[in-house]
Amino acid sequence: MPQHIVAISGSPQARSRSTALLQLALARLEQHDGDPGWQHVIHARELPAASLLGADREDADIVAALAAVQAADLVVVATPIYKAAYSGLLKTFLDLLPQDGLRGKTVLPLATGGSAAHLLALDYALRPVLAALGARHILDGVFATDAQLLSHETGYLPEPALVERIDRALEGRPVETPAPRCRPAAAAALAR
Repeated sequence: MPQHIVAISGSPQARSRSTALLQLALARLEQHDGDPGWQHVIHARELPAASLLGADREDADIVAALAAVQAADLVVVATPIYKAAYSGLLKTFLDLLPQDGLRGKTVLPLATGGSAAHLLALDYALRPVLAALGARHILDGVFATDAQLLSHETGYLPEPALVERIDRALEGRPVETPAPRCRPAAAAALAR
C-alpha cells in the first residue's frame, strides 16, 4: 500500500542544504519503494508570515498544510541547525499542530549544520518535540555537515556516506502496513 508522505522544510532559504537533504531523502524513498504514493512538500517559508506568526489556523494555506500533515503516514522534517537549535521557522510551524498532531505517524528527522558540533541538536532539541506531538515511530535522524553536501551549480552534491545513512534510516521504518484511516477532512482541505 503506498504511503501518504509529507515533507516539511524548515529552512528560511529557498536554496539550502537542509532542503537539498530533504529532496535527497524523498528521492531515496522513491528509489526504495518504487511508487512512494502521495507526496506533499511544505516549505514553511512559503506560508503567509502573518498567519504563521499569528497562529491563524483559518488561513487557507495554513489549513492545507495542517491537513497534509494530518493525512500523512510518514513525515520527513528537515531543518538547518542554528546555535544548537532547529530553526525558529520550523518551531513556528510545529507550534500550529495540535498536541497530538503527529500521533500514529512515522517521522524521519533531518538536519544540517556547519559542523558536527551541532549534531546533538537533532536528538536533544528536535526529537523531544516530535515525541511530544505524538509521533509513533521516530526514525534515526540524519545530520549532514556543509562538507557532506557540497554546493554545486546544479544544487548540492551529497557524499556517498550521507546517502548510505539516509538509506539506513529509511530501513528503520516499521514493516507493518499502516491501518486505514478516514481522512475526509484532510482530503477536502487538500482539494482546495
